[in-house]
Amino acid sequence: MHLVTTTLAAIFIGGLLAATVSAQDSKPEADAKDLLKKARLQHQRGDVEEARATATEAIKATLEVLIEGYELRARIHSSKRDYAKAIADLNQMIRLDPKQAGAYYLRGRENFRTGRIDASLADFDQYVVLRPKLEPRQWERGISAYYAGKFKQGAKQFELYQTYHDNDVENSTWRYLCMARTEGVAKARKVMLPIKNDTRVPMMKIFDLYRGKAKPEDVLAAARAGEPTKQQLHQRLFYAHLYLGLYYEVGGKVELAKKHIILAADKYMIEHYMGDVARIHAAHFRKS
Repeated sequence: MHLVTTTLAAIFIGGLLAATVSAQDSKPEADAKDLLKKARLQHQRGDVEEARATATEAIKATLEVLIEGYELRARIHSSKRDYAKAIADLNQMIRLDPKQAGAYYLRGRENFRTGRIDASLADFDQYVVLRPKLEPRQWERGISAYYAGKFKQGAKQFELYQTYHDNDVENSTWRYLCMARTEGVAKARKVMLPIKNDTRVPMMKIFDLYRGKAKPEDVLAAARAGEPTKQQLHQRLFYAHLYLGLYYEVGGKVELAKKHIILAADKYMIEHYMGDVARIHAAHFRKS
């Protein structure tokens, strides 16, 4: 860990957390100051080893507050779509403690949102190195692998996710998309991960489309079926157009893919990580 002076810690904590952290929550800072006072007294009376150990405890307590503060501010930046600033704060977390696994995970998401796909995948990979037991949950890692062109890694990640959550149509479709890139649509369709009942509309109809059991128009009809609220319909149509676009793209129908992806990214955009996926994909189409 890097040595951080109490002056810098006080400036950071006072400026960033004064309005958001209660007196009880700021206890680690107070504890750190008390420890430093104790270390000075120990040093003055010649208890050098005791003073060193106490000072080390103070540094650890100060770093804990710094790291929590950077993470809080990174999340706030992200909520405002200020991804560059979020990444800067996550970089500081990692500088203070390179084993901060959560910082790599969060930075992986932010890097993806800025279109830095390779950096995103590298962050998710490092998160898995530090938290190997959590690897099956990393669906975002699978998506980054897909956009990085590492389709076999992506397929493997979605297969792992199936062991964590086996009723998610999106997981099955992304594995299909990865396999279709390397082994063709026919093979990908034959070995789709089984899904029994994803209750989100129109997910099961999307699943049927990818299995060859439905047509694109069936997906849109399913999205509009019933009496959804305006908000519900908006979200349904986002997912319908996103997965229609992805479906058409691996099938070689690029213009149709572009049409549906841009509809998802613009007209039906949602505040969700998948909304960012559509936005990044649409930006690629516009650039190309």
